Amino acid sequence: MSTFTATVASAQRHVLAEGPVWDADTDTVIWVDVVRGHVYRGALIGDSISPLSDEGFDGMVGAAVPGPDGSLLVACQDRLVVVARDGSRTDGPRIVEAGDPSRTNDGAVDPAGRFLIGTMAFDEQGGHDHLFRVDHDGSLDTLDADLGISNGLAWSPDGGTLYSADTLARTIWARDYDAETGATGVRRAQLVIEGFPDGICVDERGYLWIAVWGSGQVRCYDLDGRIVDVVEVDPPHVSSVCFVGPELDRLLITTASRDLDEAGLLEHPDAGRLFLADVGVAGIPTFSWSGAWWRPTRHTTAS
Repeated sequence: MSTFTATVASAQRHVLAEGPVWDADTDTVIWVDVVRGHVYRGALIGDSISPLSDEGFDGMVGAAVPGPDGSLLVACQDRLVVVARDGSRTDGPRIVEAGDPSRTNDGAVDPAGRFLIGTMAFDEQGGHDHLFRVDHDGSLDTLDADLGISNGLAWSPDGGTLYSADTLARTIWARDYDAETGATGVRRAQLVIEGFPDGICVDERGYLWIAVWGSGQVRCYDLDGRIVDVVEVDPPHVSSVCFVGPELDRLLITTASRDLDEAGLLEHPDAGRLFLADVGVAGIPTFSWSGAWWRPTRHTTAS
């Protein structure tokens, strides 16, 4: 087993940085601060992420992914919103029903350009959280309705397996996935880990990299469930992970300052910052949202 150490890569300290995505079309990183309700874009310059833009939203933000024509698809607290290149915004499908004490959480795009998004109860008790897939026409398919916090999502290198993190169950689920038709297989437990799995990504070998909340670690598991690499991160609350850079050969890690008391914040002054690690392996490309149910003629003026 190899052990690596992550280094600080950003000056800004977030409350709950999450959902990093490498946008290959613009050579930039997209990530969110869930609690502050902000979506950020930054450039990888040397060993740091230099901020480029910052979009604020009402309420919390679960995830953001790149779309067509320079747009962003944002999972706001209870619905999707498209931000066009000119800054105008269009409301999309509602994800969380009115009165449901939940919010959106981690999301990702499948190989066909559909968006998958999970939910998380405000009280974080879990057991009835959902994983939805937003189809090309904007309709919602329910993949799961019994999760103990729906979290990170990733696909195998061939796109034929969907992995999803269920935090309170300490489980990474797997299921067969046909992106062309949308058909999915029976959910099965790929990994049951020690700790609370949060964000995940997959490398070129098909191995899973898992941000383990509360542990100060990102762990890499092979498909037999063995830990083959560990990245040590100073803050304990490691929230998500992705491969970034033109060669997808650098591991970007998000962290949180949330849930640390005054002593904890003093002990971990870099909690909430972004981190980078060089782990000797590359990731696989992620996908952009197709924009199938959105058209520029539907834009409204940003408020």
